[in-house]
Amino acid sequence: MELVVKRFEELSLEELYEILKVRAEVFIVEQNCVYQDVDDKDKHSYHVYLKDDTGIKAYLRVIDKGVSFEDVSIGRVLTVNRGCGLGKRIMLEGIKIAKEKMNAERIIIEAQSYAKEFYEKVGFKQVSDDFMMDGILHIKMVLDLT
Repeated sequence: MELVVKRFEELSLEELYEILKVRAEVFIVEQNCVYQDVDDKDKHSYHVYLKDDTGIKAYLRVIDKGVSFEDVSIGRVLTVNRGCGLGKRIMLEGIKIAKEKMNAERIIIEAQSYAKEFYEKVGFKQVSDDFMMDGILHIKMVLDLT
């Protein structure tokens, strides 16, 4: 499994296409959720993914401070095959990127509520009540890196 970490401007057209394709498969088709996936936040992010010979298996983006929140944030977290450890692996890589490349002191996420325990396992803490976003319940969570 190969780890790839690139800023938006470093992505090839093929890489960007594959990222958008897998995000659409998981967040729009699989979750049956119509929302605007392609946003300007991609342009202000590190794109982190694990791939093998058949394509992207796990992905997330680490978004610059001041774009989504006052702190660095992580979003669009996905794995193609669940239950095999790739989710935790990609999250730990995202946290590492936030610390090492972005000097993050905190990371903020808006997690789908059902995934709360997953994010807690890597250190995030819930800081909001449930709220509806794009027809799916979410919670705001924070990871303190200091």
